[in-house]
Amino acid sequence: MIEQRAPGKLYIAGEYAVVDPGQPAVIVAVDRYITVQLSEGSQVGRVRSSAYGRSPLVWVRDDASDRIVLEHQPYDYVFAAITAVEQLRSERSLPPRYYDLDISSELDDVSGRKFGLGSSAAVTVAVVAALDEFYGLGLGELERFKLALLATIEVAPTASGGDLAASTFGGWIRYASPDRGALRAHRAAHGVSATLAARQEWAGSGVTRLAHPDALQLLVGWTGSPASTERLVEQVRTSESRTPLQPYPTFIADSRACVDALVDAFARGGAGAPEVLGRARRVLQRLGASSGITIETPQLRDLCDIAERHGAGGKPSGAGGGDCGIVLADADLATEPILREWEANDIRRLSLAPHPASGGVDAF
Repeated sequence: MIEQRAPGKLYIAGEYAVVDPGQPAVIVAVDRYITVQLSEGSQVGRVRSSAYGRSPLVWVRDDASDRIVLEHQPYDYVFAAITAVEQLRSERSLPPRYYDLDISSELDDVSGRKFGLGSSAAVTVAVVAALDEFYGLGLGELERFKLALLATIEVAPTASGGDLAASTFGGWIRYASPDRGALRAHRAAHGVSATLAARQEWAGSGVTRLAHPDALQLLVGWTGSPASTERLVEQVRTSESRTPLQPYPTFIADSRACVDALVDAFARGGAGAPEVLGRARRVLQRLGASSGITIETPQLRDLCDIAERHGAGGKPSGAGGGDCGIVLADADLATEPILREWEANDIRRLSLAPHPASGGVDAF
């Protein structure tokens, strides 16, 4: 049996802006995981996951083309990952095989509510890694990331890929997204292998490893209200066509300045990062007011205000609208008062720590 797991993630700064090609974000991988176990199958393949209910999804191959056929189910991240790896396998003239996947997740609570830690990305990365090992494709981490992104944008064309990068490379990273429209078009015209090796389509994107900020504490609070990143991002981008209170290019510039300042703070061990996080919160607040989108819900506002009253920095993580908020605090700051006020406001602390960095990071 093959077993692969991938960690969840938290956006620290740069969300929304990172959707634009070349725009950066700071992201951290966290120590909760999706695990994929793969075993050899015969005649059919099966995928078992709580997301699919009690019965496994069964798939077969088209007799003429060996294409994956899945009846009466939506095309999701798991099968997008399977399809992308199978296309690469076919392009390399490797024989097709059947397999069963068993998927388990630590990225939601006992009732199945997601924490907002990037479960879609983590399962995509884990499935790609398991199938890479199964077929002996010999992919490096960078190739696995690229393949996971090619799969993801078939389901969510505007996905930045930052969560995939965090799940693949671990640790703290600075990430800038490629042009996903160009990648989809290149894959459609030239196939997966050629797109993985393409240069122009990946230009301007990349991952930079950031040192763990020893001078900081990371706290994570969960509001208990799941949010849809794709829906919120689409609403913000749709609002660009209207006359905003703040021009979108101003938001992009402000977001990038916060990311650059945070990267500089991390280079100093984290000194000054809580203040930068507060600036990043204000950038998102202005975006929400300009677009008419609720990024900072009342509970997220409470989470952040409590942190700021006690000398730390807080902001929503990711698209907001629910899910998680994050706090960066100096290492010597007593955080018990923050946690007590969170509890009084029905904000649940998630006991999370950064997932260790894995391997090197190459330019795209």
